[in-house]
Amino acid sequence: MKLFPESALMQLEFDKVKALLTAHCQTSYAKSKAEQLRIHTRLTYIEPELKQANEYKLLLQSGNYFPNDTILNLAGELKLLGIPGAVLNEEQLMNIRKLADALKQIFHWFDAERKIAYPTLLQVIAGSYYEKAIILLIDDVLDEYGNVKDNASKELAQIRMSLARNRSELRRAFDRVVVKWNKSGYVSDIEEAFLNGRRVVAVHAEYKRQVKGILLGESDTRKTSFIEPEETIELNNDVFTLEHDESREVYRILRELTQQLAVYAFLLKDYHSIVGEYDFIRAKAKLAVDMVAGYPVVQDKAHVHLIHAFHPLLYLYNQKSGKPVMPVTLTLDDKNRILVISGPNAGGKTVTLKTVGLLQMMLQSGLLVPVHPHSQMGIFKQLMIHIGDTQSLEFELSTYSSHLKNMKYLIENANGRTLFFIDELGSGSDPHLGGAFAEVIMEELAKKHAFGIVTTHYLNLKVMANKTPGIINAAMAFDEKNLLPLYKLIIGKPGSSYTFSIAERIGMDPQLIARAKTMVAEDHFSLDKLLNRAEQDIRRLEEKEKELNKLLKENDRLKKEMEHTLQHEKHRQQVELLKQQNKINEERIAYLKDMERKLKQIVFDWRRTEHQEDKTALMKQLHAMLFKQKEKQVKEKAKKKFDSRYIETGGEVKPGAKVRMIQNNQVGTVKELRDKKAIVQLGVVPITVELKNLIVVQEKEMGDEEKV
Repeated sequence: MKLFPESALMQLEFDKVKALLTAHCQTSYAKSKAEQLRIHTRLTYIEPELKQANEYKLLLQSGNYFPNDTILNLAGELKLLGIPGAVLNEEQLMNIRKLADALKQIFHWFDAERKIAYPTLLQVIAGSYYEKAIILLIDDVLDEYGNVKDNASKELAQIRMSLARNRSELRRAFDRVVVKWNKSGYVSDIEEAFLNGRRVVAVHAEYKRQVKGILLGESDTRKTSFIEPEETIELNNDVFTLEHDESREVYRILRELTQQLAVYAFLLKDYHSIVGEYDFIRAKAKLAVDMVAGYPVVQDKAHVHLIHAFHPLLYLYNQKSGKPVMPVTLTLDDKNRILVISGPNAGGKTVTLKTVGLLQMMLQSGLLVPVHPHSQMGIFKQLMIHIGDTQSLEFELSTYSSHLKNMKYLIENANGRTLFFIDELGSGSDPHLGGAFAEVIMEELAKKHAFGIVTTHYLNLKVMANKTPGIINAAMAFDEKNLLPLYKLIIGKPGSSYTFSIAERIGMDPQLIARAKTMVAEDHFSLDKLLNRAEQDIRRLEEKEKELNKLLKENDRLKKEMEHTLQHEKHRQQVELLKQQNKINEERIAYLKDMERKLKQIVFDWRRTEHQEDKTALMKQLHAMLFKQKEKQVKEKAKKKFDSRYIETGGEVKPGAKVRMIQNNQVGTVKELRDKKAIVQLGVVPITVELKNLIVVQEKEMGDEEKV
């Protein structure tokens, strides 16, 4: 991306974001890449970087492990590996093994499922492969502690066997001498030591000529002499020679191993880059977690649509102090390319401007940004800013001269892929003349189809933005009652500077404020008051809208609770109905099973008996069962018919009353009573029935639908 001026990175504080990213890096490769972070202008570069960071962020948030916790900085070792004749020591070779093992774990981590779930993380190793021979070659020579194995070569095994034998013999001989000299009182408190790699006995200086051996040194006080006993000189020489032979053989083995690994030098450099690349991706993901950053929709065109965007550095700072950060929501598109933000000082105009600029830089450098996931961000080729006092003593430029020089550059170089930010356009000169120039500058930038944000206090720019296609007003909200900024951006209307309100807040003399008001042109003052009143009206409407939305949400919640309760009750009734139906079915099945069992028993007894009397009895039993069942069905049918027309009221049985006969559920009218019996008229037939078998009933009242 082309930046203007060169200090744009520092002015938008992108250098601080890079420093935070570098702090999360652990390898030299990743730190170098973070320090030299590039801002790309091609979607093909930006999109994979964002996806990789987002996939790793999902891993961190889900608590899944990714095997890149091995921290290796092996640039020196890999450089040596590519030089013919170079020899890596044991520690360097173990680091090479760790590198190969790290790649082994990474390749094994990407199973079939993870390859589908994390495709862009997989791309990092797409052009490489795992070579198991590297670890096998090192394991053949070095043990788990990084020491050359005894069996690394036949010569080394023989040398170490002889060395162990000679050291054992030397130790026994030396111990004999120490015991002997100690008994004679020659040995000092130290007894024994090593000097120049040889084993010596510490002897009192006055006895040094009374013992046989070679004097190899004395203590600083000259009270102790270090003597190699005569009995161990030859053994010491043999051990020294064997140790030298061991060192030469180990060096030869390491040189041979280094030559064998040199074949894989290019592959190991690739491994080193892969480990560093994953470390860099992890750093981006951790930074995103710190900033609560996400992955917006990225489009390959000039476009800005931010939803609930935060300034990342301000968010981190306020998080430490427990302060809230007000989000920004704005859109720059083909219809509204330039946003003119007005409002009081310290109201958040410059912060809003810097937020958009910094987030655009972060996105195009492959970093996730703290915005709502539904936000849409485009790609710009140029980013130009003019923030703060740019007075130049070196070139004898005043603030306004420098301001115009920067505006000249913007007008000459801006195009449809330019994103610009101008803080306090037209400031530094006469308000009327500077305001006129500011209008001209905005018109030219609009003609160039450039996208940008301008902050201002000039009323003429607010009026111009309201009537010029492609330019739209915005204001920073202000609480006039408490005289405090709200740091909230309101799109579509200009804002008042609240000049006199702020003067009142800081306690300026009311007479001075009144005199100042008289000096302001009536039209100008009226317009500012109108903007002031309109802004407060909008704030009140917003508060009412919030309250209404709250009530609507509460209403929706209650409605859902009611629907849930009704569904629950309906479900309960259905369950109860099914239980009753199942109970009836279970009774019916039990009855049928009992009938089946009895019928089988009758058939069985029929086949076994030979007497006619017994068969007759079985026939009667069968007839009784079937007739009883049929009678029961008739009674149930009659009972059902009765229940549909009558209800039992009970009471005294007397002439004229309707009664039900318990035995057959038939209904008739009582004609007369005779002792404990009653004559009941059933149709045209009178029947005598005992009173205890009669129940007084009443005919149900039928609705219109039933009568029809």
